[in-house]
Amino acid sequence: MKKRMQWFWRTVPALILFAPGLSLAAGGGGAPMVIVADTRKLDGILAWWGNMYNESHLQFAILTIIIIPVTGVLFGIVADIVMGWIGIDLKTRELAED
Repeated sequence: MKKRMQWFWRTVPALILFAPGLSLAAGGGGAPMVIVADTRKLDGILAWWGNMYNESHLQFAILTIIIIPVTGVLFGIVADIVMGWIGIDLKTRELAED
C-alpha cells in the first residue's frame, strides 16, 4: 500500500506539470476547423437534415436525441409483432431452470 501511495504522489504532480507542455508541443496556432455537411446534391429530408446540421448543432443534437429512442421503441414494437406472427411468445415465460 505504501508503494502505491509513493507512486501516486510522484506520478500525479509529474502529470500536472508536464501535460500542458505536451499540448503546446503540438504546434498550436492552427486555423480553426469548420465542419459542415455537403448538401449540394441532396434533396428532400436529407437536405433538410444536412442544413439543420450546418445551421444549428444544438437543434441537430436535440432532434437526434429525440429520434433515436423513438426509433428504438418503434423497432421493438415491430419486432414484437413479427415474433408473435412466427410463434415466439415473450409475454408468458416459463423458466427453464426449474
